[in-house]
Amino acid sequence: MTYGERIRVSTRGNTDVADITAEVEHVVAASKVRDGVAVVFVVGSTAGITTTEADPGLMTHDLKAFFERIAPEGEYYKHEATWHDDNGHAHVRASALGPSLAVPVVDGRLTLGTWQQIVLLDFDTRGRQREVVVQVVGE
Repeated sequence: MTYGERIRVSTRGNTDVADITAEVEHVVAASKVRDGVAVVFVVGSTAGITTTEADPGLMTHDLKAFFERIAPEGEYYKHEATWHDDNGHAHVRASALGPSLAVPVVDGRLTLGTWQQIVLLDFDTRGRQREVVVQVVGE
């Protein structure tokens, strides 16, 4: 069995971190899949998906500081010369993180740890309406 939904996430950009765990859990419950896998994929090339403990320090400071060290916003990126925009760092950060995540579904539930949430990171330089595709496959 395969079941899918698209969810919308409003972001502020600039390495905004959004906890989307509840929305993904809702899709898994609606799927009626008991055992399988949920794939979570963000559409676009300047955002990524991962898991983390969604505490305020991580979500408002630590993750942004980490990605600023990896791909600083103020550096020169050839992408910006090609497209005459200001988000080369966003593309590099999103490429490093990746756009998707696979989470096992066991007994109809995501197998996340107690402090583990699914988060979307929007690296672009402006807020957006992000589209996240959640596909649940199993029986």
